[in-house]
Amino acid sequence: MKISVIGTGYVGLVTGVALSDIGHHVTCIDIDPAKVAKLRSGKPTIYEPGLEELMVKNIEQGRLFFTSEHEEGLKGSEVIYIAVGTPQREDGSANLNYVEQAAIDIATHMTNDVIVVTKSTVPVGTNFHIKEILHQHKQHDIKISIASNPEFLREGSAIKDTFEGDRIIIGTEDPQTADIIEAINAPFNVSVQKTDVLSAEMIKYSSNAFLATKISFINEIANICEKTGANVEEVAKGMGFDKRIGKQFLRAGIGYGGSCFPKDTNALVQIAGNHHYDFDLLKAVINVNNDQQRLLIDKIIDRFGSIEGKQVAVIGLAFKPNTDDIRESPALVIIPELVNLGSNVIAYDPIAIENTKKELTVDIEYTDHLDTALQNADFTVIITDWPEIKHINLKRFEDLMKQPIVFDGRNCYNLDQVKNTTLEYYSIGRPNHIPELIG
Repeated sequence: MKISVIGTGYVGLVTGVALSDIGHHVTCIDIDPAKVAKLRSGKPTIYEPGLEELMVKNIEQGRLFFTSEHEEGLKGSEVIYIAVGTPQREDGSANLNYVEQAAIDIATHMTNDVIVVTKSTVPVGTNFHIKEILHQHKQHDIKISIASNPEFLREGSAIKDTFEGDRIIIGTEDPQTADIIEAINAPFNVSVQKTDVLSAEMIKYSSNAFLATKISFINEIANICEKTGANVEEVAKGMGFDKRIGKQFLRAGIGYGGSCFPKDTNALVQIAGNHHYDFDLLKAVINVNNDQQRLLIDKIIDRFGSIEGKQVAVIGLAFKPNTDDIRESPALVIIPELVNLGSNVIAYDPIAIENTKKELTVDIEYTDHLDTALQNADFTVIITDWPEIKHINLKRFEDLMKQPIVFDGRNCYNLDQVKNTTLEYYSIGRPNHIPELIG
């Protein structure tokens, strides 16, 4: 089937590449010619394991194309996916400017019947708004059907999530349109739920809000564990055996980040408010997460009092491993605080340094060599649990740092492992390891 995808951000690029890999002819459209030129050469503009290989394969096999011209990219398409950004406004609501412009571009250039599928995360009712725009601006007597097909991709495992997903949601008022979208996705061999448009839009927000709630809940439990002496990992393990609860998203840490959970939780609060409903539970989830991102700062101040002039190794900038995405990363909160408190920060990340430089205005040093960051550090702050961090020989902290003091925001290390070292070790929801007080 001939498919176009408007938007080559995270969702659009992964969607376009995956659809081409299951046999469709896909043209991805982006208004940035420089970005398009890079994509045409087979180089992704985001970091996602496995993506570049699939891009190169499908470009070479003549199924995947990129253009900055809507007329060229939309010509003859049977199905068009809208996968542009819906950034958060100051009040927490979703900015639909890019979605609306995509709809205008489609209506202006299409000369044949088409199905318009919204992949972007949009407030409930947006697809009907898109339908109105399409019909207001269409230049020809063509039939335009709409469908909501939200994505459920995790950054760092988006390729796996696409080909081994839990479900595909198709929301439309037209059974024939639902059947066509189902047929497009059939090679993925993933369970399909066909529903109405409004429910499909709500499923996306509800899913992310629930997962964010689990994260904030276990972080609150972790904070209570620290006060009572319990170990949050043992608590989470015991909880996870209950099938009604499940084991996933019960890892304590310094909060969620990224492009989805913060934006979607705030947007859902706004959606509820727009319908005169006060979503108190989700407001609490957001507040807990905001507080959690400052938790390591509080631990550092409790330990040192003043960190004026101290050398700090910050390990990890991305909001999670296997991505260069730093949106809503705790690093963007923690690093300025460390600098404001007078410390000298050297930050390590294998791939997210350039993105961080665009966001952080404070004066710090960057390195993509872990040992350089640790060398002569007074203490280390772990923000991202990269595999090379989780599997490090703990002796490297002892050998390289001025003082082997580690504040671990991701509970990277087993406490039994830490007990065999001289590390002074502070984690989340677990007993501290302070060698001077042991034995």
